[in-house]
Amino acid sequence: MWYNSCMATATSPPPAPITPPTETPEPPAPVIGARFAAFRYRDYRLYWFGSFLSLIGSQMSSVAIGWQIYQLTHNPLMLGLVGLFTVVPLVLFSLYGGVIADTVDRRKLLLGCQVVLMLTSATLALTTLTGVIVVGVFFATAAVQGAVTAFANPTRSALIPALVPRADLPNAISLSVTSWQIAAVIGPALGGLIIGAATRAFGTDGVGTVYVVDAVSFLAVVASLLLMHTRTAPAEVRDVSLSAAMTGLRFVFGHPIMRGTMLLDFFATFFGASMSLMPIFATDILHVGAEGLGFLLAAPSIGAVVTALVITGLPTIHRQGAAVLWGVAAYGVAWVVFGLTNNYWLALLALAGTGAADTVSMVMRQTIRQLATPDELRGRMTSVNMIFFMGGPQLGEMEGSIIAKYATAPWAAITGGLGVLIVTALVALRSTAVRDYRVD
Repeated sequence: MWYNSCMATATSPPPAPITPPTETPEPPAPVIGARFAAFRYRDYRLYWFGSFLSLIGSQMSSVAIGWQIYQLTHNPLMLGLVGLFTVVPLVLFSLYGGVIADTVDRRKLLLGCQVVLMLTSATLALTTLTGVIVVGVFFATAAVQGAVTAFANPTRSALIPALVPRADLPNAISLSVTSWQIAAVIGPALGGLIIGAATRAFGTDGVGTVYVVDAVSFLAVVASLLLMHTRTAPAEVRDVSLSAAMTGLRFVFGHPIMRGTMLLDFFATFFGASMSLMPIFATDILHVGAEGLGFLLAAPSIGAVVTALVITGLPTIHRQGAAVLWGVAAYGVAWVVFGLTNNYWLALLALAGTGAADTVSMVMRQTIRQLATPDELRGRMTSVNMIFFMGGPQLGEMEGSIIAKYATAPWAAITGGLGVLIVTALVALRSTAVRDYRVD
């Protein structure tokens, strides 16, 4: 599916002693360069490589879903509705997802989520290959995915600090972001090539094959979680209630830097969400077909991968608040450039710029939040963040599809980029906590 973001319960090895999240469950491997310090730890390596393979499948599927919906309907609103069906259950369940992530063995919960997501991809494969696919199937699977993601994302975010010591956490976060971005380069490009090749060879669009690959790819992360030695089941939270969920909200909104970065997250991603419109650009504006669509979807991640690799080798950036603001502003400028051009290569360059700019702010935001959050609140902090981080773009995709429907797709990208710039300027002027934030 669009985001391969969860993992689920299955038969697990015999219970092991709970490992305190700030300790390392495995002795470090032989010395590895500082750029890859987190790879010294066995369970983190297993998690990273399993997630990476699974993410490639999901990113392939992202091309197939957008392409298939637009070929079935030629209606921009249908592209936006998929995002809406994802975000509603995500918001409804996200606070409780964080509480559950702080209550149970996070590895088992991730295993359960992953199995459910594998079944949604298998459903798309079966209905497509048998010729009974209808638009409603996309809406139903998107709703299931949104609900599962509400539990999976805070669980995964809370698990990573248990796999590496605190000193290597920034590196682990950066490597995890890099894995997602590399997968987002390989997956869409490969998915578009498969769809295009199948069309030429067999007269079919080949999306069913892409869904099969996606379903199988989930087995990689399932295997990695089953092989882990680390067990995490924090004892501090046993009250799965609205009161426990609200503790996370109070924590986030009680800290100005977290409140400011999350609000910036939401509005920037709301206005700068035009990726669901890429099938329209590929088909009607740039005229590059399914293969071109794959590279359009991969371009942001190409810029992000290059940027993330640069960041992992840099010394600590002390003025992180200012860097976040500049990164978000550059993100808005890149979207304006993309909307103004009808040249394919310039469009690819502008999209790569969106990924590069977003990565600068994203790595720093995640590091600030993880280091500022007590372990017993990590799941709930992430669930609150997820409402902003995923709710913004999903609602923004709907907003962009409405503008594309009643104006044009390029105008949706241009106005979105301008909206990002306005929001960034307002946060820079009004929030001293973000603007002046430093790491010493």
